[in-house]
Amino acid sequence: MSDQPVVVDARGLRCPLPVVRLAQAVADLPAGSVVVVRATDPAAQHDVPAWARMRGHEWLGAEPDEPDGLRLTVRIGPSGSAGPSVGRPRVVP
Repeated sequence: MSDQPVVVDARGLRCPLPVVRLAQAVADLPAGSVVVVRATDPAAQHDVPAWARMRGHEWLGAEPDEPDGLRLTVRIGPSGSAGPSVGRPRVVP
């Protein structure tokens, strides 16, 4: 685990893409990793904390980001705490 956060640049992307990019970024990160999502979509300030809660991660908060965005910070939870399967694709043969 690195002391530096992983930064997901989702500026200019609209819902649901900031959360999609966040989910892709954390797929292979170890528990305890910190991820910062830089977003300009106002919906991200609600979507990212909800995603973190549903997946068993720790929501660390939001702060303003220049010029018109937010920095949304999440700490990755223990492996195996992926939370409920809400939003996960279902494979149908």
